[in-house]
This record gives sequence, C-alpha cells and structure tokens, in this order.
Amino acid sequence: MVKTFMTIAGLVLCVAGGVQAQDRLQVQGTSPDLYVLHTVKKGETFYSLGRSYSLSPKQIATENNISFEQGLQLGQQVKIPLNNTNFSQKSDASGTPVYHKVEEKETLYRLSVNNNKVPLDNIRHWNKMTGDGLQKDSYVIVGWLKSGGGAPAPSAPVASAPATTPPANHPVTTPPASTPAPSNPAPSNPAPTTPVATPPASTTPAPPVTKPDQQAPPEPVKTPDSNNTGSKPPVTSAPAGSSFEVLYNQQTGNGKNVTSEKGPGGWFKSNASPGKYYALHNTAPRGTIIKVTNPLNGRSIYAKVLEAIPQIKQNEGLIIKLSDSALEALGTNEAKFYCQLNYED
Repeated sequence: MVKTFMTIAGLVLCVAGGVQAQDRLQVQGTSPDLYVLHTVKKGETFYSLGRSYSLSPKQIATENNISFEQGLQLGQQVKIPLNNTNFSQKSDASGTPVYHKVEEKETLYRLSVNNNKVPLDNIRHWNKMTGDGLQKDSYVIVGWLKSGGGAPAPSAPVASAPATTPPANHPVTTPPASTPAPSNPAPSNPAPTTPVATPPASTTPAPPVTKPDQQAPPEPVKTPDSNNTGSKPPVTSAPAGSSFEVLYNQQTGNGKNVTSEKGPGGWFKSNASPGKYYALHNTAPRGTIIKVTNPLNGRSIYAKVLEAIPQIKQNEGLIIKLSDSALEALGTNEAKFYCQLNYED
C-alpha cells in the first residue's frame, strides 16, 4: 500500500513551544486580515500557542471569540492572525514559510495585492521563479512566520528554474571510504549548508534532448513525524558510513516488503557528494530509499527521497526525478527515460 506523502522542498523546521508538526502553513483571508488556521493538539493551551506564534494568549482567545478561562478543545481550529508582530514580508525575512495556494487564472500581481501587496521581486526570490506564470493548485511563499512561531512546513514547488544540461554517459566512481557524506542530519533551523561539489568530468557533457526544469533542493533536516501522517513512523538515519543500499534493505526487510512502479523519469541538477543519489517522488515519504533500475541495461542505483515532484508542466507524467549523478550511474543521458522503482510498501 502506497503511503500518502504530504508535500516541501526546503527545510523542515523544529518548533519551540510544543506545536506539533502540521501540514504547510497556508495563508487565509485577504489584506489586511491575513491569518492561518491551527488545529489544536493534545496538551496545547492558549499559552503554548502564544509562545509558538509570537502572539499574546489573550489576543488569540479574543480573535476566536473564545473565553480565555474556557481553554481549548482537542481538534478545535484556531485562527492565528498574521501581523507585524509575528509575520514578515521583507526580502531578507526568515523563519517558517507561509504559503498561498494558487487559484485558477490567478496572476502574480493579484496574488501580491491579496497578500499585503508583498513586492513581486520578493515572491520571485523566495520561490526561485524566473517568470511570472503561476500553476493552478501550486503553493507560493508569500511571507515568513517569524522565528519561534508556527508549524513546520515543506517547501513549495517552484514555478520554474534555470535550465541545465544532462551529464554525459560515463561511469561513476565510488568516493574513498574516508570521505563519506554525513548521514546524520544537521540540527533544526540552521542555514542550509552547501554540499560538496561533484568533481567535473574530464569530457564535455552531451547535449540534452530537452531541458530539465529545476535545481536540487538541499537535503531536508529530519524532525519527528514532520511529513508522515500515516500509521508508520518517519524514516530514520542509519549509523555513519551506512550506504543507501543498506538503508533500503532495512526499510524493505531485505526486499520482502516492496512496492513496484514503472514509468518515465526525469532529472535535476545536484551538487551532492559523489556516490550519493537523491530523488523527488510524489508518494514515498521524505527519507525513503528507492531502488531505481534502468531496464535497458539492467543497472540499478539507490536514491534518497528529498521531497515531492513540483507540480509544473514539465513534470507531468513523471513518476520520479533523479539527481544528475544518479542519471549518470544508470547509464543514460536522456532528459526523460523509462525506469522501474522499488521501495518500502
């Protein structure tokens, strides 16, 4: 049974104040009355929500017409206003991203007007957009809940990204054992670190048939149940030095509990360490190891899922997107290629 994956691209943030992991923070309302909705978890109070969202507990109670003495009920939806105290739309803002879900025929200008007239350049910068086109039902960052507030959220699909060129078809060498990429994630809320760049090949890369669409996101930081809402716990890291193949065998019981999938794949540019392969997939949770096989030559690699495939036109019909080094290891330089996937059931 394929598990439901709730979409991220970016980093997952740990929340001070005890707010449990929820879906992405989605802005509600229109200027000047912008807010997000919080579903009350076990043990949460006006005080804990106040700490998490950088608001006065009584302000939250008043905003929701709830008696402060009455308290909160499990499962209750609470309106959290976004104002100058806890919400920033400056170009250098940081914290937890707040998203707007794009409606049909919505323009970038209309999106800006409805969200406090946030500057268009800020929206383009936060979402790595190279144009002004918007895809219906995609998510666009429109501001940031200041540090210390809100629920962690996966990063939004970007509308477009600079075109890159597929790698040439040549073997991949395994890096020395003394310099493996760290397997343990960094602590929550750090600035993203730049992965070790892959040494350039000695030959000129072959030109692509078509152009890919997106840059690789940094590998996300793991937090408990940040994106898994099903019955299974989130995937955990193996000890330092363990390979993705070892993790795959642990997750699937040495290949006994697997889901199979066949279809077209694509690729994205990555600066990951040599020998480390990464993937975008729509249903496998972040951290899942997927075995990818090229049926044309029998080659297989093991790739770690970073996030979902962005919902843009270039990705329609794809069942997976692989980092460029993974594409190279499979022995193909096609922008789209047929493959078979196996991963945890």
